[in-house]
This record gives sequence, C-alpha cells and structure tokens, in this order.
Amino acid sequence: MQIKKYRANTIKEATAMVKDILGPEAMIISTKKLNGKGKEKLFEVSAVTTDNETMDMGETHYGELRSELMSIKEMIYLLNHSGSIIENFVTKPSIINLYAKLIRSGVHDQYARMFFEKAGALNETHSRETNGIKTKIIREIMQVIDVKDPFEAENGKQVLSAFIGTTGVGKTTTIAKLAAHLMLKARKKVGLISIDSYRIGAIEQLKTYANILGIPCFPAFNKRDLIFALKKMEARDVILIDTAGQSQYDRDRIGELKRMISDELEISSHLLLSVSTSESEMNRAATNFGSLRCQSYIFTKVDESEKCGSLINQIMKHRLPISYFTTGQNVPEDIEKANKEKVFNLILNKT
Repeated sequence: MQIKKYRANTIKEATAMVKDILGPEAMIISTKKLNGKGKEKLFEVSAVTTDNETMDMGETHYGELRSELMSIKEMIYLLNHSGSIIENFVTKPSIINLYAKLIRSGVHDQYARMFFEKAGALNETHSRETNGIKTKIIREIMQVIDVKDPFEAENGKQVLSAFIGTTGVGKTTTIAKLAAHLMLKARKKVGLISIDSYRIGAIEQLKTYANILGIPCFPAFNKRDLIFALKKMEARDVILIDTAGQSQYDRDRIGELKRMISDELEISSHLLLSVSTSESEMNRAATNFGSLRCQSYIFTKVDESEKCGSLINQIMKHRLPISYFTTGQNVPEDIEKANKEKVFNLILNKT
C-alpha cells in the first residue's frame, strides 16, 4: 500500500488533486497544515487508493480501519457543505470524522458548528490537542438532547395524554404500543379514547387493540362525550387519546381540536413526527400544531429513514423534549422510551 501526499494552498485544492489523481474513492489517512513562506499556509493530504492491495489487509481489519478514515468523495461533500471551517480542525482526524458524521446524518451545519465552537475545537490554541476535544463536542451535543417521560405521574395523579399529528404518521399504532408498554413494563392501568370522527374505522381499529390488551376504550364525538369518557375511566392511571389525523395546514381543524381538549381538562398533547418525511414538513407541522402546546415529540418510522439528524434540528428549533420513538410496525414491540444515549446513537449510526 503506497501512500501519496499532495500539497496545496487550501484543503479543498489538495483534496481535489487527490480526487483527480487517485479517484473519488481514495481514502484520506492524514491531513496536515504546513507553514509556508511568510504568512503563507499550505495543506497536505496523505491518501491511498482502495484497490485490491488495500483489501488484502483482510475484510475485518479493513472495515475497522475504514471507519476511522474518510474517502475523498466524503471530504468533498463536507467541504461543499461546510466551507472553510474544515481547515480549522483539519489536523484532527477523529474530530473531522465526527463532524462529517453529523453533516451526513442531516444535522444542520449551523448546529454542528455551534457544538464544535462551544467545545473549543475551532480554537487555534488547541490545534495540537486532540485528546478530550472529541469528548467535549459529544458533551455539547448531549446537553441539547432533551428527553422526557410524560407518563410519570406526580403524587399518583392521573395522566391524560392526547396524540397529535398528520394523517398517516402512526398515531393509532403508537398508542397501542404505548398502552402495552405502560401496562407490561410500568404496571399502569391504561384506558383509551378515540376522538377521531373523520377517519372511517378509526374507533374500530383502536377497539381491536383495546380488546387484545383487555382495557376499556370509548369513542368521543364531541366535548361532552370526552368528559363522559374521562369520568368513566377516572380510576385509570393513564388515559391515551387518539385524535384525527389532519393536515398541518388546516387551521380550522386544529382550532377545533384545541377546543375539544381545552386547558381545563388538563390533557397534555404530544406531537408525532415521521422521521421519514422531509424536514421542511416536520418543521411546518411543529410550527402549525404549536397552538396545542405539545409537551414532547414522539418520532415515528425511524426504521424507514436513512438519516436521523433531523431529531437534533427539531429539538434546536422548537425546544421540545423527545419522549418516545417507534422503530417498526410490530405492536407492541417496536417502540422505545427515549434517552440521551439512544438519541445520540441514532444520529450517528443512521448514516
């Protein structure tokens, strides 16, 4: 395996040279910032091709090595999305690799920069300090990941939770998963209510789940029905309320739902967002459903998304904690209670 070195005035120019000569799949093994004449700065990129000779190292060893390196194609992607910031920590391979993972997973560049700046990774005085910087960056990310368990009642008080979201986001199946989770793991007495009077068969689907779980389920077509159902289940620890799926652009329906679950009923709302949808639609939903004062995010269809960086972006934009995320269609298995480590791993591993 022969190491080739290329020098240029900028890291982008040096990377382009490697691409032209060795190809876009060449692997960067090191980057250096060199002092030129006077105030001139030079950048050196050392790279190797991923040919048969490289693969002869053995698949397992190569796979481990590959995870620590970066292809020229990846570096060019990073330079095109982040610009000259890369030159600030180009001498720290493990740090630049972390930055690349964040960008590739869909984390907005402005947030990635913020984490690195707060950790001191862009400080020239720390240019030779790699130990500890990566840990500080991870700590900064972890600090903004907010999680919440909305079903931990204070002083034994009943928890009333409504689930909000667009059509097809998975509210009914998520409620079924949550009901089973709360019953089997938290030993809670659970009741279900459907206020979805728009979708044909909505109450029947929820009743089917309720019958399987052996718990009560009531329909509520208006506020009077809802109050009646709540009274019938006042001995339950948790009541989960299924709402109609609706467009985030239908302000009239959102207003109608807000009147239905008005403040005096002390019902907390939780916003379901599908990670598989575009981030612009997720953001629009969070904004337009904002009048319902949702208490947490529940991210659905994580298994259908290639990238999960949008989780961080949504937290940063709207400052809501994550309570749960769903990972498949199986009821009740495919749901997980959010914690900081799981969210962080989702962001880094789903790339």
